[in-house]
Amino acid sequence: MKIYIVSGLGADFKVLERLQFPDHYEIVFLDWLIPEQNEPFYTYVERMAGKINGSEPFCLLGYSFGGIMVQEINKIKPAQKVVILGSIKSDKEKSRLIRAGEITRIPKMLPVGFFNERTTNIYSVVRKFFDPKNPKLLQYFRVRDPYYLKWSIEKISEWKFEENPDVVQILADRDIVFPIKNSKPDHVIKGGTHLFPATKYNEVSKILKGVFE
Repeated sequence: MKIYIVSGLGADFKVLERLQFPDHYEIVFLDWLIPEQNEPFYTYVERMAGKINGSEPFCLLGYSFGGIMVQEINKIKPAQKVVILGSIKSDKEKSRLIRAGEITRIPKMLPVGFFNERTTNIYSVVRKFFDPKNPKLLQYFRVRDPYYLKWSIEKISEWKFEENPDVVQILADRDIVFPIKNSKPDHVIKGGTHLFPATKYNEVSKILKGVFE
């Protein structure tokens, strides 16, 4: 059986590359697509889901924004199991900052140029949210198309979703992107930041093996 995996906002699969899964699964990474101009979220989700062979059983795993994405894909193409790492099950679990973005609509008002990697904004914002003490942070932050970044942040702030109790949620207790106090995760990674799949991969792999066995 395949496990289709979607990484986090702006992240490629380096952040997840050390995770281990049971041998009888085939791992398939789904690359982020660049959104079309003013593309609705549901259309984008459909394009991402188009990469999945729904004629055979499969599982989904998503990290951060990828966790939101796989839950949306699951509505179109139901999976045997859905696992989210460092992500939320519903809009009720959003942080205060993300809720503020939704209310003020600041993400929509920010110019695309704000997300240009030639500025210092990308580095400072990512350092603040993902892992302030990790000097190697940007090695995980590879998808830097300015329109993709702006569009994605808008969609996270606008996201509305009812919790699916069958989704397996794994969170770290020091995650400041999606604080654990807003959720009731199935598994907690002690001492982990938002980058816990990369920094606590042995512990996460042990949990994943139990989930997918």
